[in-house]
Amino acid sequence: MDHQSSRGLQQFKNYVGIKFQLYNSLFTSLPFHRIEKTGILLSLLLNNCEEGYKKKQSPMQIIDEFFEKHTSYIKEQDKLDLLFRFIQYVERQVVLFDALEDASFREINDLNGIGTLKYLAADVIQEGKEEELARKLEDFSIRLVLTAHPTQFYPGPVLGIIHDLSKALAENNTSQINMYLQQLGKTPFFKKEKPTPFDEAISLIWYLENVFYNAAGRIITYLNNQFPQMIPDTNPVITMGFWPGGDRDGNPFVTVDTTQKVADALRGSIIKCYYLEVRKLKRRLTFKGVDTILADLEKQLYENIFIPGQRTFLSKQGILDALQKIREILIYQHNGLFQHLVDNLINKVHVFGLHFASLDVRQDSSIHGKVLEAIAAKTDILPKNYAELSEEEKKKLLYKASGDIGGHVFEDGIEKDTLLSIKAIKEIQQYNGVEGCSRYIISQCNSALNLLEVYGLFKICGWKNEDLTIDIVPLFETIDDLQEAAEIMGELYENEIYRKHLQKRNNRQTIMLGFSDGTKDGGYLMANWSIYKAKEKLTSISAKYGIDVVFFDGRGGPPARGGGKTHKFYASMGKNISNKEIQLTIQGQTVSSNFGTIDSAQFNIEQLLNAGISNDVFADKDKTLSAEEEEILGELCEEGLKSYNELKNNPDFLNYLAHVSPLKFYSQTNIGSRPAKRGSSSKLSLKDLRAIPFVGAWSQLKQNVTGYYGVGTALQAMEKKGKLNDIKKVYRHSLFFKTLMDNCEMAMKKCFFPLTEYLAQDPRYGEIWNQIYKEYELTQRYIFLLSGKSELMADYPVEQLSVQMRERIVLPLTTIQQYAMARIRLMEEQNAQQQHKEIFEKLVIRSSFGIINAGRNSA
Repeated sequence: MDHQSSRGLQQFKNYVGIKFQLYNSLFTSLPFHRIEKTGILLSLLLNNCEEGYKKKQSPMQIIDEFFEKHTSYIKEQDKLDLLFRFIQYVERQVVLFDALEDASFREINDLNGIGTLKYLAADVIQEGKEEELARKLEDFSIRLVLTAHPTQFYPGPVLGIIHDLSKALAENNTSQINMYLQQLGKTPFFKKEKPTPFDEAISLIWYLENVFYNAAGRIITYLNNQFPQMIPDTNPVITMGFWPGGDRDGNPFVTVDTTQKVADALRGSIIKCYYLEVRKLKRRLTFKGVDTILADLEKQLYENIFIPGQRTFLSKQGILDALQKIREILIYQHNGLFQHLVDNLINKVHVFGLHFASLDVRQDSSIHGKVLEAIAAKTDILPKNYAELSEEEKKKLLYKASGDIGGHVFEDGIEKDTLLSIKAIKEIQQYNGVEGCSRYIISQCNSALNLLEVYGLFKICGWKNEDLTIDIVPLFETIDDLQEAAEIMGELYENEIYRKHLQKRNNRQTIMLGFSDGTKDGGYLMANWSIYKAKEKLTSISAKYGIDVVFFDGRGGPPARGGGKTHKFYASMGKNISNKEIQLTIQGQTVSSNFGTIDSAQFNIEQLLNAGISNDVFADKDKTLSAEEEEILGELCEEGLKSYNELKNNPDFLNYLAHVSPLKFYSQTNIGSRPAKRGSSSKLSLKDLRAIPFVGAWSQLKQNVTGYYGVGTALQAMEKKGKLNDIKKVYRHSLFFKTLMDNCEMAMKKCFFPLTEYLAQDPRYGEIWNQIYKEYELTQRYIFLLSGKSELMADYPVEQLSVQMRERIVLPLTTIQQYAMARIRLMEEQNAQQQHKEIFEKLVIRSSFGIINAGRNSA
């Protein structure tokens, strides 16, 4: 273990481990019903769980034995009441742990170490790479897109408490900590109703205002101070994206009204941030000549926030002009006094404009075809037989399409909303700036026609060729779609009309690649490899046509959905993959766990910036895979795909997940506005199933199939072919493959098979349980052969300990959840009287929150 790791581990033990034990004892005085007993009984239950699983007991046996040994409860209702109190108690223990980790971020992480901008700056200066850095900063940026997936399993008030609790913990203010813990005890965690997409937007805007606004400001200010005049005004370096309110894919609750309300909220929110900062500036800039400009700017900002309808004359450029004037007066008349404060605000205006974050609109490809068919049936813009035409005939029509169809053509439904949304984008651009809403993303994209349908719809809705300020972004997700992506884009680049559109967009094409559905479709190895290969091919074909391709990665929190060591993936891409920008979605608890405080957000944004910049600036440290390495990894991933398909095609695969995990209860957790699956069919199909419930259900089962399944079998197959040494070489030389395996270890570290071992003998599910467990064991054995280590996550001791502590805190919850699932199955099998069934279902749902929150990146 290196010095930094061992220092971090010691700090973690001091600031998180010991403090957790200390403050956890305060819980005994929390205002719960009979809490003194609950606290003591919970520790007895935890002990029972740990001992019981060693003796191969089932969750049912463990819970029954606990009630028998440690309580005098006879009535079922009393037992269930106590289990619900345990859930409440553990949920709050998780909050305390989260708050402790947030509070000690600076102590545990080296904010000037490897991967930070300070480290990068020292490297650049030491190796004389200033020119290369200047070239890279001309147009390199990162875009973090906050998405409309369940962004947080904590409701807003609880997030506020975590924030304040972290502060009190950092200051060791025991009386405040005690008060906040009491407040926590009285604050409900469970949402009675599903949030609307607008609610989701508001909860994410909190992060924009309180975290990203300050973190981005700090980073740009540091870069400008360290390398003056290197960043052009045209390149903000950091940009934010936003999906709640614009992401329609499979979410019937997002309408054009939602989109406009969210765009307004984003604009109002950033103006409010500027207004508060200008008020602070007024306290310092009290000099003649400056005060009047500042007062005028304050008035403009004030009117835009507080006077209804006043939102026309304010512009990003107008704010910048006023601040530049102030800056010049400070430099030439006041010796630059307080100039740094003005520079800091100018940097933020360059990053956030009047839009704060760019609102992306996203819709499923199948919808656009339906809308065009409806237009053909209702109007003469398209021929009546449009639906019967061949793909080629449709394309020709769509290239030439034009018109200005109104929403009134349709009374309601998806057709009307699609047309109104396309029209609304123009209005949003008018008030929030073009950056406010300039991308239309097509999910489940599988042909060139899918892109042209969107192009045609914009033209039909009154947009002219010359002012089509929209990037049409295909999203390739399944293994097949990823393999055909380069061919699809090649066809579009060949087309004169689409090429002209790209010329107006600076010859830049954004392409989105989705990890989640790829993993669901092809398993862990093949999903990652298919995306890597698609990026290589898309980079090559785009370069052939003189197009700058920008990749936008749809990443979730867990490794199975592209999460985990994200910055290391970007650092490992090599020169065959375009590195113009790094764009990725931030979702699930990744928002709060990686970007929940200004310190952690700054650290993680810097890691991404460093990864993207280093690839080009230090080209001599090239990480590109050789042809031989690509060949052997391709072979390995094919073996992994075979193994995963065997599991996926097992007729009991989805039944197992539906009956043994909380999958079917996901939509009742009220954590997101979107349904758990696409479409309205009542039959559960893997294709329609959303990735979050799919991956999240495996995670709650503590089997994390999507993060490792097929890896062991694939490595074993390579050993049988005599190629294990070749794989070991790739593991040592390739950061891409090493990171892939590191993430796999993280997914496995969060597994706990004794929880479900009682199913090993089950007549229906025993076979599939044993199949999964065997693969887990095999994968662990081969990963140890590759790494030379004897425990998972050995290279990351701080995270390893964090995972262990979190998993121990929620062991009673996973046990209660499996106990409840087993009771429900028993009732269903015996067609017994359904007494208490609803309560057991509620137990399953209520357990989910603590389990997921403790996982930090399990959704």
